[in-house]
Amino acid sequence: MIVLLTNDDGIYAEGIQMLGEALLQDEEVELYIVAPDHERSATGHAITMHRPLRAEEARFFHNTELKGWAVNGTPSDCVKLAIEYLLPQKPDLVISGINRGANIGTDVLYSGTVSAAIEAIILGIPAMAVSLVLPFDESKHPDFRFAANFMLRTLRCICEHGLPPDTLLNINVPDKSRREIGGVAVTRLGLRHYRNTFQKRIDPRGKNYYWLAGELVDSSREEDGEDTDVAAVKKSYISVTPIQFDLTNYQLLEELQKIDWGI
Repeated sequence: MIVLLTNDDGIYAEGIQMLGEALLQDEEVELYIVAPDHERSATGHAITMHRPLRAEEARFFHNTELKGWAVNGTPSDCVKLAIEYLLPQKPDLVISGINRGANIGTDVLYSGTVSAAIEAIILGIPAMAVSLVLPFDESKHPDFRFAANFMLRTLRCICEHGLPPDTLLNINVPDKSRREIGGVAVTRLGLRHYRNTFQKRIDPRGKNYYWLAGELVDSSREEDGEDTDVAAVKKSYISVTPIQFDLTNYQLLEELQKIDWGI
């Protein structure tokens, strides 16, 4: 089974390397890593059109069994380039992550991690995105080991059951020990709200620039339901959310078809 790993934290990020080492425990997995040469978080589904892409062979000195390429592009670029050119044949599965930080609710629209998985299913390859949900106290060093081992078990489960076309699994694992995890919750996307602010600063040449800042607003509402990924990770559950890229509002579609547009 050929598995492609990518991410948006960069090819040398701890999360992707921990995941790679875990997946190598499965002797049936032929693993390739193609990921950005530096962090590309919150790039969404951007692709590079107006400059050339470069792919350099990556060296993982702590584990020479890992092999891959560092690309000077976005996560979506990495998946495109890997599937269409770099890999000897198309992968059976693409996994994006492990991201440092949650990708839940509306965050998936900004996430380079999730967008890489979406690019895979656009190209007809089953995919999963996985993220580590960090506590608010980020002084604690993230521990990717449990999430990596969980993904190894999930890989075997997906091999057995498969995924429907045009669908990916978005998985968020709380950064907690096994005994603190409540279990696995199959969820739908929830809502995440931020209080955005822009800090105005002046560069050394006297020109203004603006730096986006902000903080997460706890917007949990009873009407949002307990079946969302936001609610699940808040209760220390691993959330597994099936996502598709078809954003069509089918209910409104039927209403719009009834309108006489006058043309």
